[in-house]
Amino acid sequence: MSRYPFKQGRVARLVVIAASSAALALGLCGCQTTASSDITGALGDKAEASPSADPRRDLDAYRERYRANPKDPALALQYGRALRANGERSQAVAVLEQASIANPKNKVVLAGYGRALADNGNFQQALDVLSQAHTPEDPDWRILSAQGAVLDQLGRYDEARQYYAAALKIVPDEPSVLSNLGLSYVLSKDLPKAEEALRRAHGLQERDPRVRMNLAVVLGLEGRAAEAEGIVKAELPPEEATAKVAELKRLLARKEASSERGAGRSPEAATRPN
Repeated sequence: MSRYPFKQGRVARLVVIAASSAALALGLCGCQTTASSDITGALGDKAEASPSADPRRDLDAYRERYRANPKDPALALQYGRALRANGERSQAVAVLEQASIANPKNKVVLAGYGRALADNGNFQQALDVLSQAHTPEDPDWRILSAQGAVLDQLGRYDEARQYYAAALKIVPDEPSVLSNLGLSYVLSKDLPKAEEALRRAHGLQERDPRVRMNLAVVLGLEGRAAEAEGIVKAELPPEEATAKVAELKRLLARKEASSERGAGRSPEAATRPN
């Protein structure tokens, strides 16, 4: 593996890591929501880690500010995130594409554009854009992790893990990267390695509901239903715990149905931490 694996992966276009929905969607249930799969990962967009209580109100506010000053890159990024949070992924791509044209050397804009592309399922283009959002001399671990998530969505698991390894050299034991790594192993059906990575992530960040759910899904797929439910319900009020167990059962049922159909990929972008 080269020191900076992202130099290899300038494949015709994976513009911003949002693969599989949100990042691997990556993964099981996680990070952003995309319409793509139940197993998903994180794109590394910190602004999305704490969703607003009223995303529609945020969207309206950012839309007005953006229209008043469409050339402001910071406003374009905020508006793009708000669009993605409201499920308007194609519009987010359009807004951030214009921002990237107006600010072709702004790496933050390129990173946002790449994530929007990945979130919209434009994985090849997202990869290409993300590779331009940082350099071998100044690598960004969040973008490396996002690139890995996109590669996972393309079924290029070995390449994806090189990116996660590079990210972990910069931030050892970063839970979001470990969670994406675990989801990568889920996608390639290596459940023991998936459990190992997700247990490490969970041990470092027990309160992250996405990591918790991803680990529970893996345990469920391994046939350890009681243990999986116990992890999902930990520290939750009874009503919320019941809802989470129901969600876990739904995810497992979908994964089993997918396996029976011979599908090689997994579901919903809800679980990759940002």
